[in-house]
Amino acid sequence: MHIAVLAGDGIGQEIMVEALRVLETVNLPALRLDHADVGGVAYRNHGSPLPPETLDLAKTADAILFGAVGDPELDGLRRELRVESAVLGLRKELQLFANLRPAKAFAGLENLSALKAEVAGAIDLLILRELTGDVYFGEKGQRETETGLRQGYDIMSYDEQEVARIAHVGFKAAQGRRKKLCSVDKANVLQTSVLWRKVVEEVAIDYPDVELSHMYVDNAAMQMVRNPGQFDVVLTGNLFGDILSDQASMCVGSIGLLASASLGEGTQGLYEPIHGSAPDIAGQGIANPSAMILSAAMMLRHSFGLEDQAVKIEAAVANVLADGVLGYDLGGTASTSQIGDAVVAKLSAA
Repeated sequence: MHIAVLAGDGIGQEIMVEALRVLETVNLPALRLDHADVGGVAYRNHGSPLPPETLDLAKTADAILFGAVGDPELDGLRRELRVESAVLGLRKELQLFANLRPAKAFAGLENLSALKAEVAGAIDLLILRELTGDVYFGEKGQRETETGLRQGYDIMSYDEQEVARIAHVGFKAAQGRRKKLCSVDKANVLQTSVLWRKVVEEVAIDYPDVELSHMYVDNAAMQMVRNPGQFDVVLTGNLFGDILSDQASMCVGSIGLLASASLGEGTQGLYEPIHGSAPDIAGQGIANPSAMILSAAMMLRHSFGLEDQAVKIEAAVANVLADGVLGYDLGGTASTSQIGDAVVAKLSAA
């Protein structure tokens, strides 16, 4: 099992330590861990947020375990050198077009949500976000209008192949869950969404056992607060998925508990917590490593087919939370290492 370990910036370094400890605790085939710089630390050491040696490692590894990127001191760099471009570059170069972000309420933590406990407790959904198209990768720039005004522009576009491949991933995911897929778009305004909806309906023919529904993105945002329990798999584009997945995480109660997987056509994937580098608390030992640990569990499941080990790690994290070992983001006092210790102890005792 060859894993590229890209801890990145801020708390990424601290939480990665705990995830690797957990991987060493469960019964796995031989691990080969190769570390490399990415993000702000890479820019400072190599002059690029995604150095060639880091990209080469990512391309040859079986999976990438990714911490976080973000360095406020480097925000003034030009766009291609900004540290966030490392993530976009990895997605593009590795063709990781499907982002899986599960959001599920943890028993006993419903009160952390801004929603009523009974509403938050019903959350068990998967947001499937297309990653390599949309306005994030479309033509963009700044220009001057005929009247001399400054104008910025970003082109949103999808072709039918891009939509079809993410739709197939969505329907297959739904088959393994509650067999419901809600495709989110803005087809009443955007031509991109008109094509999106048509192609999703064409792909749906291959999955007669999955119930397909459509929802405009503004209504989806409202429904995710009003009745999030209605959703099973939510399929959407890059821009809408970026927004809705963060909303779903806070409906659960904390962005510090949620993992993600970015997948392509094969088994290689990039696995990362959905929170950022949190530079305000970096180095203090108080970051919650749970999402990083759960990301490692997703890696075992999707890249290596080790379902039993993935389930054990997920159960250990859930049991630690149920025992009241809570980080500062959850109103507790447990440190990064104490949470890691508790998860390792659960796995060792299993």
